[in-house]
Amino acid sequence: MARILLEIVTPDRLVVSEEVDLVTAPGVAGEFGVLANHAPMVAAIKIGELRYRVGDRVEYLAVSGGFCEVSNNKITFLCEAAERAEEIDVERALRAKERAERRIQEALAKAEKIDLARAQAALQRALVRLRVAEHVRRPAAR
Repeated sequence: MARILLEIVTPDRLVVSEEVDLVTAPGVAGEFGVLANHAPMVAAIKIGELRYRVGDRVEYLAVSGGFCEVSNNKITFLCEAAERAEEIDVERALRAKERAERRIQEALAKAEKIDLARAQAALQRALVRLRVAEHVRRPAAR
């Protein structure tokens, strides 16, 4: 099977650089998949789970928004943050989830839209990190 070069880059580091069979990403307009020889495109990425497949192996990452470009059999993600499933600190993600839930309740009580939106985004990031981390403890069926 033909492969496509996947690169996932954050402001801090190059997270992934690997030839893969399939990439599935959380686009702002909905989840999308990319195979080798895909038509050129640019897409906005939302907070969510990004996964890719190489043969029978499936890898999972939590991403926190950004953009992706497909061109010349290469897909590049420029993300605010990206963590592989095995890199996620579950205890830290649980604390972030609890903190975000408290902040949501406080913002609702005060009717503060800006604080509410920030807390909701923080909660979404924490939930995605926890969901992605589950793949390490419970590997996907192959």
